Amino acid sequence: MDQQIIDSVAELQAHYGPPGDLAVNKELTALDQHCRRFIELSPFVVIATAAASGAADASPRGDAPGFVQIVDDKHLLIPDRAGNNRLDSLKNLVENPNIGLLFFVPGMNETLRLAGTAVLTRDPDVLAPMAVNGKPPRTALLVTIDQAFLQCAKALMRSKLWAPQSQIERKSFPSLGKILSDQIDGVNQGDADEVIEESQRIRMY
Repeated sequence: MDQQIIDSVAELQAHYGPPGDLAVNKELTALDQHCRRFIELSPFVVIATAAASGAADASPRGDAPGFVQIVDDKHLLIPDRAGNNRLDSLKNLVENPNIGLLFFVPGMNETLRLAGTAVLTRDPDVLAPMAVNGKPPRTALLVTIDQAFLQCAKALMRSKLWAPQSQIERKSFPSLGKILSDQIDGVNQGDADEVIEESQRIRMY
């Protein structure tokens, strides 16, 4: 296969052509009222990080709309709820503070893109207001925003992400317990599904 690899920014831009004025001029360096409202409505964000080595990770975070707290126009707090303790994103941020965020609002095809830096805080006074069911998060990400803009709707329109007819019948895809039993020697599907179900039922926070 003739790969015709693009290996320079100049070659890449020449291949695609210049961006339009709107695509360039929409970029902000802080949150405006529209960005703030989008975050208030959002129950879901994808966090992109990279280790010092450059190894990248993208991780979902979700909770009730407004779970990401707006400190001011340049800062956000993202609670880190109970998980599997792999800590991939958090380890990356300790090594490399650069972060990208992609916010979704169900029913909206536009998304909100933010970029900046983040540090981890375990300050009890900061974490206490983010408690759910009496349980504060173990840590929170304090994000400093350098870039903010609304992404156009094309990707979600093409995918029909929110359309009811896009939803698959869940039983058509194996359970996570089944997948893990296929991938890891010695794991029993029934036991794995039971552990996963229990965790989702009683350890959400």
